[in-house]
Amino acid sequence: MPSGMEQVTAGGFSTIRRMALLSGIFSPSPLSRMMVATLSNSSAKYYRYFGFVERRMQVEVSKYTEGVNDKALRPNGLPKSLIRYDDRQKAKALDSMTEVVQTIKHPKSHSLTVSHYTSDKPDYRLPKSIDFDNLTAPGRLTPVNVSQSPTTFPDAAKNSRKSSRISLMGFKSMSIRSAAKHEEPPPTEPEILMTKDIERSHSWDRAEWERDTRQGFDLATTLERIEKNFVITDPRLPDNPIIFASDSFLELTEYTREEILGRNCRFLQGPETDQSTVSKVRDAIREQREITVQLINYTKSGKKFWNLFHLQPMRDQKGELQYFIGVQLDGSDHVEPLQNRLSDATEKQSAKLVKATAENVNEAVRELPDANLRPEDLWAIHSQPVFPRPHKKDSPSWTAIQKVLNHQITSRGEKIGLHHFKPIKPLGCGDTGSVHLVELQGAGELYAMKAMEKSMMLNRNKVHRACIEREIISHLDHPFLPTLYSSFQTSTHVCLITDFFPGGELFSLLDKQPMKLFNEESSRFYAAEVVVGLEYLHCLGIVYRDLKPENILLQKDGHIVLSDFDLSFLTSCKPQIIKHAPPNKRRRSRSHPPPTFVAEPITQSNSFVGTEEYISPEIITGMGHSSAIDWWALGILLYEMLYGRTPFRGKNRQKTFANILHKDLTFPSSIPVSLAARQLINALLNRDPSIRLGSKTGANEIKQHPFFRGINWPLIRCMKPPHLDAPLQLIGKDPKAKEATWEDDGVLVQSMDIDIF
Repeated sequence: MPSGMEQVTAGGFSTIRRMALLSGIFSPSPLSRMMVATLSNSSAKYYRYFGFVERRMQVEVSKYTEGVNDKALRPNGLPKSLIRYDDRQKAKALDSMTEVVQTIKHPKSHSLTVSHYTSDKPDYRLPKSIDFDNLTAPGRLTPVNVSQSPTTFPDAAKNSRKSSRISLMGFKSMSIRSAAKHEEPPPTEPEILMTKDIERSHSWDRAEWERDTRQGFDLATTLERIEKNFVITDPRLPDNPIIFASDSFLELTEYTREEILGRNCRFLQGPETDQSTVSKVRDAIREQREITVQLINYTKSGKKFWNLFHLQPMRDQKGELQYFIGVQLDGSDHVEPLQNRLSDATEKQSAKLVKATAENVNEAVRELPDANLRPEDLWAIHSQPVFPRPHKKDSPSWTAIQKVLNHQITSRGEKIGLHHFKPIKPLGCGDTGSVHLVELQGAGELYAMKAMEKSMMLNRNKVHRACIEREIISHLDHPFLPTLYSSFQTSTHVCLITDFFPGGELFSLLDKQPMKLFNEESSRFYAAEVVVGLEYLHCLGIVYRDLKPENILLQKDGHIVLSDFDLSFLTSCKPQIIKHAPPNKRRRSRSHPPPTFVAEPITQSNSFVGTEEYISPEIITGMGHSSAIDWWALGILLYEMLYGRTPFRGKNRQKTFANILHKDLTFPSSIPVSLAARQLINALLNRDPSIRLGSKTGANEIKQHPFFRGINWPLIRCMKPPHLDAPLQLIGKDPKAKEATWEDDGVLVQSMDIDIF
């Protein structure tokens, strides 16, 4: 039997099967998706199905996805459901399958993970909120108190009808078991506190680590993370059907999402439902106004509950009716026996809650494209012209583009498109598209073309992400950020033409170093340029949200460029000048500090996006996040550059998230790193975003840290990159490469090996 395919013992298969069952891979549900996996040996083309795969590994999808309604379309040809769930279920199943594969390949290294799964109740439950008074710097972690926020009345938490759940992660969210109380350890010298003897075991090996799978994920929009009972209906469709139902609403009513989508809310009515109240709601819908009522509704099993129901219309930018938002609040525990209804005081207090929820839903829905748009309107921004920004308008790349544009507009009246670019070779690929090295026909200038498949983005709820990325890149004009030269679309793809950076990814450069890490001088240089890039983004109101070595590209001269903005958040930013009080008012001081310019985004998002090892605690807990998450990611990046790995990575996503929330931050004493560097990382990795370094005055705080002493910030792009043990190697055109052409839909005709940086 080939290497890597050793016979798995019966006990091993028992463990694997148990992991598969607990991961939700096996399911008797008839409405399911089948996934078959193989184990491949890289040295010999040998494939073999796992024994338990032959028993039809399946993932149930009908309960929390649109089920048979996934093919239901609107008159415009777009899905009726506001969110597509099918691809998310496939991705979740793939994550579980990947862990099973790794367990078979490396059973010893996964023994601890298996024991974690075999308990009746997992040690870790994804919490909804965290007591940040007890959760501050990872170096001094104290027990955490986790509180649930059930969708009921404020004083009825104990008798909540629903069990809180985060379905996005595939397991139910419950309170974390109370940690054993212990006394605060006595103060320790920082040099001792922040280091620990850690051997570079197999878990530190890049081969075992398989870092090339660290793609950014988009597990949930802000809308999906609102843990309240609500639905969204579309009055522009016949019978005003439900197009979105929250997970909490499913638990309250006991229906599956498949049973709800496409139906009118009448299915909640029953024998004791007051029809006069129903008529009031019907009148409000007809008159397009909001209303709050209380009435008796019924769950799927026939159990009745008192529903405080709030209906709120949502209008588009033109003021036209777009959706209705319906928020439910279970008030069964607050019914006055004699009046057989909620008391006036309870109704008044709770009406504020449902109205606030409706406003939150209103804001969250606006992140998504209007479901009633024509398909061609979804991608309209990609057909808009791109104009040069001031600092790069005279660059050779812009000059070449402008020459083609001027010629085409004057002679043929056509816009720049795919046929103007000659494909050279693929540079990389992501979960929604690929990046190609292309050459402008007749000019010889090289560019990078990011091509994203339209159908893939529709299925993965990424249409708004692609549009936001296009909008963000068009605003950028900075030496550490890419330039957008053109964007266009084909029948199947949308394409962005940006700079080509021949240095490749910082990830690749880091991986080529003898110890898979940078020295402190190099780490300081790259981190400083990242700080400057993030400072510019924040000034524009852009929260990056996906900082990692894979997204840091290197220019020909070795300076960095931040790339990939499909997970970024664009909001407003209000710059301000902070004047510092003089040290002594009685006499003037020549050392009086100048005013500080601060420009940080304030508006919060709650999307569940990022890269597993770089994600911040506030994204996991769903408490809302803003620009402070980028400073957390900077701390992770600096740690990885100095130590060769990230600090909180676990054997699986659940364990990684648990580590991010609870694990102490430690620094291996075997790798010499200065105290200033460790202190900076510790300050950036503060779990409380309100006191995290950078949360007050943004990049100014970070620039002033002793670790960056000696950096000439205004002239940083004139600095020469430090010497590396494995120097930067540039990539470009291969003169021996075969010719390649485009198909009509923008896909390469000739298959070529992908050069991952």
